[in-house]
Amino acid sequence: MPPFIASPLSPILLLVLSNVFMTFAWYGHLKFKEQPLLIVILVSWGIALFEYCLAVPANRWGSGVYSVAQLKTMQEVITLSVFAAFSVFYLKEELTGNHAIGFALIAAGAFFIFKDKV
Repeated sequence: MPPFIASPLSPILLLVLSNVFMTFAWYGHLKFKEQPLLIVILVSWGIALFEYCLAVPANRWGSGVYSVAQLKTMQEVITLSVFAAFSVFYLKEELTGNHAIGFALIAAGAFFIFKDKV
């Protein structure tokens, strides 16, 4: 197996990139509400294709390094991180203290998924 594929960082990098595409596919159209819904759906599908081309190898290769529960947990934490940045920088929405508390609770859950045994 090539070193990049066997690296514990490669699935993380691919998941981050896939989440950037998926976030744009799901939420990027909110800046273009005047566009017809069918056009938005088709463009979103096209963007999501790239997401799948990154997410599937991330999970395939990542399963050689991480458990499935760890991969899913990484996916959720990465999704929230990308979404938070997207919300602030692209959609110009404010993150509140409630968001921070909710994200912290999810991060606490991730801690226990990666911890060997309680």
